[in-house]
Amino acid sequence: MTDTLTSVEGAVVEASDGLQDSPQDSPRKLKRSIGVVGGTLLTLSCVTPASTLFVVVPDLFGSLGTATALTIAIGSLLCVAVAFCYSELGTLIPSAGGEYAMVSTLAGRLAGWLVFVLSLLVVMIVPPVIAMGTADYLAPIVDLDPSMTGAAVMLLATLAGLLDLRANAWITGVFLVLEVIAAAVVAVLGFAHAKRGPGSLVSMEVAGADGRTDTVTGLLVVSGLAIALFVTQGFSTAVYLSEELENPRRNVARTVLATLAISAVIILVPVVAITLGASDIGELTGGDIGTMVTAWSNSAVGTFVSLCVALAIINAGIVMVIQNSRVLFASARDKAWPTPVNTLLAKLGRFGSPWVATLAVGIPGAVLCFVNLDTLYGITGVSVTGMYLLVAVAALAARRTPHKHTPAWRMPLWPAMPILLIAVLVYVLSQQEPEYLLWTGGITAVATLYWAFYLRPRRASRWLVSIPAEETP
Repeated sequence: MTDTLTSVEGAVVEASDGLQDSPQDSPRKLKRSIGVVGGTLLTLSCVTPASTLFVVVPDLFGSLGTATALTIAIGSLLCVAVAFCYSELGTLIPSAGGEYAMVSTLAGRLAGWLVFVLSLLVVMIVPPVIAMGTADYLAPIVDLDPSMTGAAVMLLATLAGLLDLRANAWITGVFLVLEVIAAAVVAVLGFAHAKRGPGSLVSMEVAGADGRTDTVTGLLVVSGLAIALFVTQGFSTAVYLSEELENPRRNVARTVLATLAISAVIILVPVVAITLGASDIGELTGGDIGTMVTAWSNSAVGTFVSLCVALAIINAGIVMVIQNSRVLFASARDKAWPTPVNTLLAKLGRFGSPWVATLAVGIPGAVLCFVNLDTLYGITGVSVTGMYLLVAVAALAARRTPHKHTPAWRMPLWPAMPILLIAVLVYVLSQQEPEYLLWTGGITAVATLYWAFYLRPRRASRWLVSIPAEETP
């Protein structure tokens, strides 16, 4: 079991390094400044339903065709079990560290470190993946290079992430309205121009070579679940914001579950509409949603939707940078790195945001915009699935002593829910491409060596998960 600090004000002596973290250098707690509405706006913006719909879903159409809606629906159902785990653990362990704080406290320090590494992979890769889609949706106005545009979006999001969190909640809320409007326009147009009936949603067809139609197998659907889980992945942002949410014991669970439900609807309904409204299987598999919208209406509507999506992507970048900087901030507060690194990452700016951690997330994100997109997708899918798996394992330990009687939101159907989730996620992982498993496994192996040779020998002064004193039961 990990050592848990109930306050971040005390000094921690690092005997192994001969260095000392003084009280005045100890990281400060984040300010509780947002309620359920602000937290939901931020969390929904991190799911970024419209940008996910327009950037990630087209790749699913390319491999799954008419089975895309079914795959996303199955992934959303799996995410209900995941959301239950996050809601219980997030109210039991309200920390900006998110998954790693929960897993460290409940399943041990090494498990917590591994889930931190997986979450760090996700938080570093997802923003540039989304940002690179900006150029496609600015194409009606200007022709831009996807990598250069994505890098610019990441840098803009980084600057916005340095602002006060309450201000960002309202900025992202305005952008969120625009992206929901874009998704609604696509849904209405798709249903209004339906070319096939509801039965096509389970017809399991995708365009093949030479104009023929191929069958989507069950194994392809299972393989696609890793990306389908990624489609609604951002609902976990509520857990990362648990130190900044008012009354986290109540509001974390409300935000997690409400966000998952809303985002699933915003994404799944347009996917169904697109599946029904595409003129043929070839157009559906091509996944060019902007062209379909223009064909269903006119170029002005197509341009409007494209601009809304571009704004949604920028919105997603802002919120993801906010979320991800909190992960690095919490890791520094919990002494995951050598003292100079901890000191830098834990610095708070004039607006109360962890400014060094924000830069540490945003600048590498801009660089990742120049990496092959398929590789980023594959590693992200494996990392998200592995992260959810470790969270489900931690959920099995959430009701044993000393946590059995701790006030927290409790999931229904425990322990059947996490056990079933573990079995399904293990199977999903087994069906992923070996290349992406090797990439993710190699990174995890290096992180394990860091644990073995640096963190574990300094267990008295390193990797100490902290929980805000006022939230400790």
